[in-house]
Amino acid sequence: MRSVSAFRFLTSGPSDVASLAQLLSNGNLRAADLVCILGKTEGNGGRNDHSRELAMRALEELLAPLLGVRREAVQDRVILSFSGGTEGVVTPHMVAFSQHGNWRQTRAPHKRLVIGTGATRAFAAEEIGRMAQVQETARAITEIVAGLHLDSPQDVHLVQMKGAIPTATYAQELAAQQRGQPLRSNMIYSRGASALGAALALGELAPESAARLADDAICADYSLYSGVASVSAKPGLLRTEIMVFANSAYADGELVIGHTVMRDILDTQSVRSLLSELGLPCEGQLTELQRQRLVAVLAKSEADPRGSIRGCRHTMLSDDDISDTRYSRCVLASVLASLTGDPAVYVSTRAEHHGPQGGGPVAILVKAG
Repeated sequence: MRSVSAFRFLTSGPSDVASLAQLLSNGNLRAADLVCILGKTEGNGGRNDHSRELAMRALEELLAPLLGVRREAVQDRVILSFSGGTEGVVTPHMVAFSQHGNWRQTRAPHKRLVIGTGATRAFAAEEIGRMAQVQETARAITEIVAGLHLDSPQDVHLVQMKGAIPTATYAQELAAQQRGQPLRSNMIYSRGASALGAALALGELAPESAARLADDAICADYSLYSGVASVSAKPGLLRTEIMVFANSAYADGELVIGHTVMRDILDTQSVRSLLSELGLPCEGQLTELQRQRLVAVLAKSEADPRGSIRGCRHTMLSDDDISDTRYSRCVLASVLASLTGDPAVYVSTRAEHHGPQGGGPVAILVKAG
């Protein structure tokens, strides 16, 4: 039967793949079944954070001989997605997902985790941050979702993406300026357009909201957003890599995923409600027995660009000593860890069109009760 397994490893450094190597060597996990590996590394999370590349290089070197491919081809088989920045209580870790078996012929009385992966076509630099990227991202997500045997798009709880940022030449930049459409080939616009692509594909936008989608609305009209997207962006990447996490009644296994949208960085009630929906109700913090069912917590954060939280001024955006990304990661990770009692949380920063301004999506993966 179709089944997804997840294996979480705490790491001693970005290149620490020893636990995964042991699991592969003892036969408890087959390299051929790996779908994706997500992780947090202890870099600064910025453009010069090379801890992510170090982690991926170590995984490529481990998996290449097991998959029978060159190191450079590993990511054609297994998507590797790492987020830098483990400020505060965050424990560096990785979660490896494997999937195997055939779909059920009949519906099960339960829904279980399934994962679909794919990619957009290659983008031109002038398409980034514009409707061409939104629409192509929506097309690719729709195609992936169609193969997951879902009852509806509401069964999707996380769309993890690595957004494309093609390198632009000076001639392309000049031509775009002359057309009156300056290039938007950067992280901000790639994240924003990708998130809106998810919202469009999954019907998260009401018809009147979807009608407002246009080039000028991208990274401008923040009333338009996705509650399940989580996008990072990579300079030099030509196409957007996509992972869709959903629950299907045509799959087995023990894993279930759910999501919520925090209205701001302190919105613990939304997270408590989600934990309760997943069978982990808590008044204060999850018990040790409950934590044994917790597999992964993944969230998007940002320092509210309006400069306040619940009517109180914050200084995350005006501190020249510490980046606002590091502040917001640290705060949200601490909030989430305080609820679960587990510091191995995956928090990615910058959240253009990811939930309402100052808030963001949270997905939680658990073992079914």
